Amino acid sequence: MKLLQFLLIVCIGFVGCQSKDKSKVKTSKEAVLELPERPNILWLVTEDMGPYIPPFGDTTVATPNLSRLANEGIVYPNLYSTSGVCAPSRAAIATGMYPSSIGANHMRVNSYTKERGLPPYEAVPPSEVKMISEWMRRAGYYCTNNYKTDYQFREPVTAWDENSPYAHWRNRDKNQPFFSVINFTETHESGLFEPYGFREIETRLYHAGDKKYKWNNFGEHHANNRMNEEDTPIHLPKDTKFNIPPYLPDTEKTRRDMWKLYNNIAEMDKQVGAVLKQLEDDGLLENTIIFFYGDHGGPLPREKRLIYDSGLNTPMIIRFPTKIQAGTKDNQLISFVDFAPTLLSLINEEPKPYMQGQAFLGPYKAKERDYIHAAADRFDAETDVIRAVRDKQFKYIRNYRPDQGYYLPIEYRERIPTMQELLRLKNEGQLNEHQMQWFRERKPKEELFDCSVDPFELNNLANNPEYQDKLKELSAEMDKWLEAIGDNPDLPEGDLIKKLWNGSDTQPKTSAPTIITKNGKVTINCDTEGASIGYRISSNQGKTSKVWQIYQEPFELPLNAKLEVQCHRIGFKPSKILELLRRDLE
Repeated sequence: MKLLQFLLIVCIGFVGCQSKDKSKVKTSKEAVLELPERPNILWLVTEDMGPYIPPFGDTTVATPNLSRLANEGIVYPNLYSTSGVCAPSRAAIATGMYPSSIGANHMRVNSYTKERGLPPYEAVPPSEVKMISEWMRRAGYYCTNNYKTDYQFREPVTAWDENSPYAHWRNRDKNQPFFSVINFTETHESGLFEPYGFREIETRLYHAGDKKYKWNNFGEHHANNRMNEEDTPIHLPKDTKFNIPPYLPDTEKTRRDMWKLYNNIAEMDKQVGAVLKQLEDDGLLENTIIFFYGDHGGPLPREKRLIYDSGLNTPMIIRFPTKIQAGTKDNQLISFVDFAPTLLSLINEEPKPYMQGQAFLGPYKAKERDYIHAAADRFDAETDVIRAVRDKQFKYIRNYRPDQGYYLPIEYRERIPTMQELLRLKNEGQLNEHQMQWFRERKPKEELFDCSVDPFELNNLANNPEYQDKLKELSAEMDKWLEAIGDNPDLPEGDLIKKLWNGSDTQPKTSAPTIITKNGKVTINCDTEGASIGYRISSNQGKTSKVWQIYQEPFELPLNAKLEVQCHRIGFKPSKILELLRRDLE
């Protein structure tokens, strides 16, 4: 497609879907600005993030870097994760598929299974599915991840050019376009634990790409990297007045957790600023599309893990080169399953047929979606079964275990002082009606909320005669969605594992590669359908490439060079790494 045609399509898509503040309206003529044919794409991803920042109406703490990003870009207030917790949501982002359609919705698939008499397992998507980063690599992009994975499956060696705390676009070949993901964990739920403090791995001066920098505690868990509260940077007074959501008690402990939440956000904003400065210093700001978003909703009790909006809704900002549509708002509904097809669309590649999401930008932009969908199943050792569908105004929730209470006694969450406070006040009979809803011993089979007037989803309209048409509409949409993606909510996890493993009691394994050489050219095959094939070469001088290349066509292998090959289909065990010398292959 010619560049002019591409620009016209992209700009028409931007103009058609904007809902703008009239004081900031840009005309379509002003919006027709050139985008690079092969734009760089930078994802800035934070954790456990509700709309607690000024660009989305919450001015509790200043976030100058995110506010600048919003002033120069487009804010998206209606982005929803597919789950209220990270690993299933990341599976959706990585594949463009709903987690409950590929066995990725239990948090986590490889933990708390022994206690349930089940083996650890991985999500198993269809054979044609590859991670979006691999599709980007195949299109010529240099792809880096810094540094969290957590996809509910082991990523193949072909997923990234670099995946480490040192991963950086600066390590790419000259003029090669890049897709880089940088993950910030300061806003994670564990930032509310006691003792409280910041992890050294994410200091205010962001060290990604600096291979001379020595991380003091890389690889240690969030909760193990805490220090005294007095040692942390302070971005707002501890006596700040907070708007406590009605489902939480207004106590000193809750207010202190709110202070921690906003303080963590401000620290994360500084880290975002450090990365943006690196981009500017490299002269790349105006050929890079920058995404900022969270991996699901907020970290507080009755937020994370639930599929109320407080657990699903996360803010997104996108800044385009030359500030296309700067300072505007796009109110369309967007799901995490839409990220993968949108990435492909932005680089002028058609989304893959298996993807269950749809592009919301670029030449393959689809019609604006009418609904978003979400699911909740097991969290650590506790299981529930809930599905949700939402349009722009109403949320419908179906509880498959109405005889089971809402609240799940998840040990990790109970480290949060506010959670401890909720349980204490419940036992003392001091919670009000709204705060007690979460602790009801039974759930209604169906819930319906008008989120425009009831944003905290506290007033169930499912039995209100005035809303029966909407109830039927959203219930029918849920049935349609469940059938379309092959989600059986009533399927026990043990049966799900057998289904993923095609009836076997053991995880399937990717076949070993078959390597053929002729006249110095190497051809590699794998009998496992859909397996990605990765290879790397050590020269006859003993230098080994650290980057696994994606095998796509036969290639030259120098004499006496060592070849390493691994095959891996997502959800299967990878093959062993096969090491051979060229002289062994002739």
